[in-house]
Amino acid sequence: MRRTRQTKILATLGPATSSPEMIEKLFMAGVDVFRLNFSHGEKADHKARFDTIRALEDKTGRPIAILLDLQGPKLRIGTFKDGPIELQEGAKFRLDLEDKPGDQDRVRLPHPEIFKALEAGTDLLLDDGRLRLMVDACDKDHAACTVVVGGTLSERKGVNVPGVVLPLSPLTKKDREDLDYGLELGVDWVALSFVQRPEDMQEAHDIVQGRAGLMAKLEKPAAIDKLQEIVELSDAIMVARGDLGVEMPPEDVPVLQRNIVRAARREGKPVVVATQMLESMIDMPVPTRAEASDVATAVYDGADAVMLSAETAVGEYPIETVTIMNRIIERVQKDPYYREVMQTGRHAPEQTTADAISVAARQIADTIDAAAIVAYTTSGSTALRMARERPNRPIISLTPREGTARKMALVWGVHSARAPDANDLDDMMQTAMHQAKIDGFADIDDRIVITAGVPFGTPGKTNLLRIARLQPGG
Repeated sequence: MRRTRQTKILATLGPATSSPEMIEKLFMAGVDVFRLNFSHGEKADHKARFDTIRALEDKTGRPIAILLDLQGPKLRIGTFKDGPIELQEGAKFRLDLEDKPGDQDRVRLPHPEIFKALEAGTDLLLDDGRLRLMVDACDKDHAACTVVVGGTLSERKGVNVPGVVLPLSPLTKKDREDLDYGLELGVDWVALSFVQRPEDMQEAHDIVQGRAGLMAKLEKPAAIDKLQEIVELSDAIMVARGDLGVEMPPEDVPVLQRNIVRAARREGKPVVVATQMLESMIDMPVPTRAEASDVATAVYDGADAVMLSAETAVGEYPIETVTIMNRIIERVQKDPYYREVMQTGRHAPEQTTADAISVAARQIADTIDAAAIVAYTTSGSTALRMARERPNRPIISLTPREGTARKMALVWGVHSARAPDANDLDDMMQTAMHQAKIDGFADIDDRIVITAGVPFGTPGKTNLLRIARLQPGG
């Protein structure tokens, strides 16, 4: 079973898509990676979905990646004594640590860390940015504010503090428990929310210790200021446009999306574009034309994957949503301009043997019109460097490691498969030709380009390139 597109689809599971039947239908419609959103649901729910995916993997014989998305710190106001209030522009309003219900003049904000970081003139956003306050004065336990943009404010609404690095770890107690649980299950990727600094990634790496790929969710303006360092410390990147769009002007988000995708591609790190991609399909069977264009833009930018959230977790039309996303991607990638964009968007290779082999493999594959490029890999690094080249040919990633095969399901253009380490050069070539044939990439007399490392099975040793032609009986 093979996909006919390079950009991958990441879909969130939830109440609408928890049954084995629905998960299988999503996979057959085009999902490559399933997201378990630990902001919602119980551990037992996530384990049941995890087990269903692994059973489906056994049934189909195809590696399927599972992403654990951590909730991260949730900053929220407290309750109100008499229900929602109306804040008028220019009115005074106070946020404090007092443990009692709020009223028209004040409400509790149970996060002393925020007060420590505030100063006069700081903007505070409430309810996903629908209301805006400006801090007039503050100390360690309160902030006196003026309402800049008013409206209805109900209890437990979220608080965003744009432009301020908050003294908070991205890993709450709940996150640490969820992370331990997910790693014990065997998830392939972990998405870290609320990343603000490079140190946040290092903290998470110290816990994960290579047991899963670590994906930085870029949703805070502070993270954009340290983009390069965060990309270098991450195994993958997610452009989390929801919160990013709350804390930054909407006109900045498309530019940031493109810059983040370019930064990740430059480093050869998988990058996911997420949030509100086909949002109208939560309750409609077809997307808007603007949404179709949004998905297409991410594909033209060269994103490794595009993500569905509520559309598949709680939506009325999850299968239709994946189907149309698959169709949009396939249509874009048939556009000759798409190939031009991929070619002009390539970054200069690093001065390493692996990059030299990857560039040569791409060029040779084009020259001889190869059916595919087969990349032997142990850790996945060879397949990642090959995907960084955005070749015109499919990439078949062969690895003896089950975990590597699953992780590579997220990566642009990579058809991931498990195969034992080669014993010698002849065994390497025979296995590569066999895999290309049985997976439908090549037929008799077709040529393939093969990259590997000698000695075989040694991570990070890509130093070999071969051309093979499929023979009858091979």
